[in-house]
Amino acid sequence: MTSLAQPQGAPAEEQAGFVDRRSNSVGADFVERRQFGNSHYGLSPDARELAEAIDAYKIQHRRRYITFEEMLAIIQTLGYSKD
Repeated sequence: MTSLAQPQGAPAEEQAGFVDRRSNSVGADFVERRQFGNSHYGLSPDARELAEAIDAYKIQHRRRYITFEEMLAIIQTLGYSKD
C-alpha cells in the first residue's frame, strides 16, 4: 500500500509541484478575469453595443446569466423603446 504522507519540512503543495495562485495577493487590484473571450467579432455596431452593455451589466452585478426583465432594462437604458 502506498503512503500519502509527505516528508516533513515542506508543504504538500511544494512536494507535488502545485502552486496555489488563489492565495497570491500580487495583482489583487485587477478586474475580474473573464472565463471566455468575447464573441462580439462580426456583429453590427448596434448588436456590439448591446452585447457590451449586457457584459458590463453581468460584471457589475456578478451574474453569469440575466433574466429577460434585466435584458429589457439594459435595452431601455440604451434608449430603445416600444412605440
